[in-house]
Amino acid sequence: MAVYLTRARAGVALAGLLVALAGCSVPGPGEAPDGIHDPQEATNRRIHAFNKSLTGGAGQGGGVIAAIPQPVKAGVTNFADTASLPQTVANQILQGRLLRASRNTLRFTVNATLGLAGLFDVASPLGLPEDESDFGETLYVWGLPEGAYMELPVLGPSTERDAVGRFVDLFTDPLYYLLPSPDRYYGTGARVAAKVIKLDDYGDQIDALMNDSADSYAQLRLIWLQNRRFELGDDRAGGEDYIDPEALDTEGF
Repeated sequence: MAVYLTRARAGVALAGLLVALAGCSVPGPGEAPDGIHDPQEATNRRIHAFNKSLTGGAGQGGGVIAAIPQPVKAGVTNFADTASLPQTVANQILQGRLLRASRNTLRFTVNATLGLAGLFDVASPLGLPEDESDFGETLYVWGLPEGAYMELPVLGPSTERDAVGRFVDLFTDPLYYLLPSPDRYYGTGARVAAKVIKLDDYGDQIDALMNDSADSYAQLRLIWLQNRRFELGDDRAGGEDYIDPEALDTEGF
């Protein structure tokens, strides 16, 4: 525990430094039409083209993922959710959301025990639904500006604030420091597998977005920002949710 707290404090301190260095940009008058601040659009479009080449044909894979029985898929995604809960709790404590942190602690306890190490979601029917959080949300609660929109290689859509949050989250997973090797890597592997499963589940929608849109970059940017702002409770969120935002998050690939 002491090791984790030391590394976690270091991660939070590093986040402050990175935020200061990055200086999440705030748009000036007329710089964010329709609520979208994208000063590096040309670079982002080149990265989008690269990412698009990686995800092309997401709904045409059929094969391996589609052949996996649904109960197995559910078990993987349930385990991934359970493994991510300690980090969610840590972020919610940093956000001052102690009630949500307490509920997620109870959800973790129930699913890790009655749910057979998280393979079954026993907690949701008991009134403890899935409730995720990350350090990008923590920075939002602390009042850090969203900054410019950016598309990261492989990882996909983000903002300056969320990019810093992703980096800090790499160092603040309690299970990584509390579990021995190789057990500490099971959660990470499950989260990657869960992303692959969700990508396959929403493959047809992603194909339609990437290949049938007149401007897939602008469409993805709009949908992702709407979904992310809605998740955070940002009053700029609006519009229809076309695709589950998790299906657009390819982190871990």
